[in-house]
Order: sequence, then C-alpha cells, then structure tokens
Amino acid sequence: MRIALFGGTFDPPHLGHLRIAAAVADSFALDQVHFAPTGRQPLKPEAPTASFADRLAMTALACDSNPTFIASSIDAPHADGSPNYTVDALATLLQQNPSAQIFSITGIDAFQTLRQWRNPDQLLQLAEWIVVSRPGIALDLAPLALTPNQLTRVHLLTGIHEDISATCLRARLRAGQNCSQLLPPDVAAYIAAHHLYQ
Repeated sequence: MRIALFGGTFDPPHLGHLRIAAAVADSFALDQVHFAPTGRQPLKPEAPTASFADRLAMTALACDSNPTFIASSIDAPHADGSPNYTVDALATLLQQNPSAQIFSITGIDAFQTLRQWRNPDQLLQLAEWIVVSRPGIALDLAPLALTPNQLTRVHLLTGIHEDISATCLRARLRAGQNCSQLLPPDVAAYIAAHHLYQ
C-alpha cells in the first residue's frame, strides 16, 4: 500500500488541490491520498477563516470526486490549542498503516523551509517527500543540508502549473464573485449554504 499525506489549511479546498493530488497519485502510483486539514499551522500566525469542522466537511465533499482521495482528521486541532506538527501526523499515519509506504506531498516553497519544521530529519525518515513544483520557483536543496540517504527520499514533480491562491479565492468569495471555475461544485454549494467567507 502506497499512502500519501496531503496536509494544508484547505480554507477552502479548491480544484487546484484536486488536480495536484490526482497528478501525484498518478505519477507515484499511490493507493490513497489523505487530505488532512491542519488544526493550527505553527509557521502561519493567522488562523484559518473557516472552522476546522467546516474545512473538514468541505474536504470530504472535494474528496468524493476520486476514490483514491480520503478526507482525514488526523491533523485535527489539539484540545489545548497547541500547534499541529506534520511529524506527528506522519507518525500517526504510519502507526495506523504499519505496512504501508508513506509519502508526504508539499509545495516547493514550503519544502524549502523544511529546516524550520519540527524534527526535519525525522520527517525525512518517516516519509518520502513529493515536492510539487511551482512556476518560477527552482528547488534549491543546498540550504537543507540533506544527507545522500535523505536526498533519495525527495522526489520533485514538475509540469504542474496550479496557481490558485486560497487568499485570492477567499477575497473573491467575500466580494460575491462567481468562483465556480475554481471550486468543486459541492464545495461551492457548501460555502453558499453555510455563508462562509462573507
């Protein structure tokens, strides 16, 4: 079993997320992609606009489009309000699937800050990393000081040009603009029904 963790704020989950996950699943023959909204991201001081419950519900609706996709609460908020760390989510995922080969999906800009994450060496031990390229950003691994063994656990996926900004998407939703070309239909309907991002 080949399982990938796809963490993020998913505020809201949009078609860019789905296209990236589909491309990664196809390129790396993944059996499952676990979309895991993050309770509280330690490197982002601002809180998500939508509640975790709403983000998880929207993510579940988005995942209905592909049997490989699973909405996961593995990175749910902690009762004490402390930050969520990817290393803990990956460790839990591996504990739940001890015989699986675990991957983690991230964007190129986020991966280049890996040394600022909690236990970066353990992150590279727990999972192989699929780094999704973005137009105009080159992957520079030198500052990460990876060992030769760690380098073999990092895979760059190029040719994906999904540049949907969740910040811009939320601004458009607040302005009442039509975002149907950016959102799965069920997610757009959920946002409208629950009056999110107004």
